[in-house]
Amino acid sequence: MDVVLLSRMQFAAATYFHFLFVPLTLGLSILVAIMETLYVRRGDGDYLRMARFWGRIFLINFAVGIVTGITLEFQFGTNWARYSAYVGDVFGSLLAIEATAAFFLESTFIGVWAFGWRRLSPKAHAVSIWLVAGASSLSAVWILTANAWMQHPVGYVVHNGRAELADFVAVITQLTAILKIIHTLSASYIQSAFFVMGVSAWHLLRGQHRDVFLKSFRLALALGLVFSFGEILEGHFHAADVAAIQPAKLAAMEAHWGTCPYAPLSVLSIPDEAHATNRITILPVPGALSMLAFHNPSAPVKGLCDFPPADRPPVTVTHFAFRVMIGLGMFFVAATSLGCLLLKRLETYRWYLTVMVWAIPLPYIANAAGWTVAEVGRQPWIVYGLMRTSDAASPIDPAQVLITLIGFVLVYGLLGALAFWLIIRTLKAGPMPPPAPLPGNAAGQIAASSGTDTTEERGKH
Repeated sequence: MDVVLLSRMQFAAATYFHFLFVPLTLGLSILVAIMETLYVRRGDGDYLRMARFWGRIFLINFAVGIVTGITLEFQFGTNWARYSAYVGDVFGSLLAIEATAAFFLESTFIGVWAFGWRRLSPKAHAVSIWLVAGASSLSAVWILTANAWMQHPVGYVVHNGRAELADFVAVITQLTAILKIIHTLSASYIQSAFFVMGVSAWHLLRGQHRDVFLKSFRLALALGLVFSFGEILEGHFHAADVAAIQPAKLAAMEAHWGTCPYAPLSVLSIPDEAHATNRITILPVPGALSMLAFHNPSAPVKGLCDFPPADRPPVTVTHFAFRVMIGLGMFFVAATSLGCLLLKRLETYRWYLTVMVWAIPLPYIANAAGWTVAEVGRQPWIVYGLMRTSDAASPIDPAQVLITLIGFVLVYGLLGALAFWLIIRTLKAGPMPPPAPLPGNAAGQIAASSGTDTTEERGKH
C-alpha cells in the first residue's frame, strides 16, 4: 500500500469513529435544553429527571467526541502536510475560529452546566445548557463550512504557489456551505431523536419509569418528525447544488454513464465500472434525474463517460451509499409519521415500540452513508477541481502510517467499547429517583437530584 491510501484509511477510521458520537451530542444538547426549560417553566419534576438522565449520556458522548476530534485535526499536519501547506490559509482560518470561539464557549459552559446544579438558580442553569447547545451547533457550522469549501472552493486566489484567502464572506455564505450545514445538523437531530425514542421504547416495553419515558418519547418524536421531513426537502436542493458544482459526483450517485436528456432515475443499479455500464438497473424512471438536478425533465445530465477515467469517483461505493442514505431517510419519515398516529395509545402498540428499539442504529448507518457519499464521491480531489488527493499526502514512509493506523484502530476499539459500555450501563439504570419533598423553591429540588446528596443515589451511581 502507498502512503496516500494508508493516510486515507487512517483518516477515514478516525472520522467514522468520531462521527459515532458527534451527531448524538448535537441533538441531545437541544433536547436536554428543552427538557430543562420545561422543568423551569412548569415545575414538573419528570422533566428534571429527564434532563439529568439524558444529560449524562450527552456528557459521555461529548467527552469521547472531543478526544477523537483532536486526533483528526492533528492528521492535517502529520498525514496531510502538503494539503495544509497549500490551502491552510483558507481551511486553517475556519478551524481556528471554531477552536477559539465556538469550542471555547462550549467547553466553558458545559463545565458550568455539569457542576452548577447546586450553585445556580434553575433559570441560570437552563441558560447554561442552551449556551452549550448553541455553541455545539456553532462549532459544527464552522467545521462544515470548511468541508463545504473543500467541496466547492470559492473566495481564494492562488499566490506564491498556494491558495490564499481573498473573500472570507464568499467562503462562509456560499450555498454549498448553507446546505451542508442544514443537512448535517438535521441528520444529527434525527439521530438523537431516534436514539431517545428507541431507549424510551425499551423502558416502556418493560413498564419502567413510564411518565419519564413517555414524555421523552413525545419530545423526541416531535424533533424527529420535523427534521425527517425537513431533510427530505433539503435533500432536493442539495442534489441540485451537487449537479451544479460536482457533476461527476451526481453521475456516480446515480450510476449514470451516458449524457442524455430525460435522464432516468432508478431504484437501484449494479454498476460495472470496468465496462462503464450497469449490469442491472431496477425501475428506471425517464426524466426523473433531470428533474431532480435541473427541475426540468428534458434537461441533459452529464454522464460518467464524458469525464476522463482519472476524474471519476468510485461509482459502486458512492451509488450504494447514496441508496442506503435515501432509503433510511424515507424510513425515518414513515416511522415518525406513524408514531404521531399511535401516540395517544403508544404503550398498547408493542410492535411499534419494538421496531423503534431496533431502529436505534439506523440513523448511525444513514449518517455514515451520507459522509461516504460526500467524501468518496469527491474523489479523486481533496479540494474539488483544485488539488488532487494524491498530491496532498505527507511525504513519509508508508510503514509509519501503517503502524499508526493499527494503533488508531486498537485504541479507538478500546475507547469505543468503554464508551458504549458506559452509555448502555447508564441507559439500563434509568433516571434517578424523584427527589424527596424539600422546603424552598425549585433550586432546592435541583440540588436534591444532583446525584451527590443522598446515600441511595451514591450507592446506585
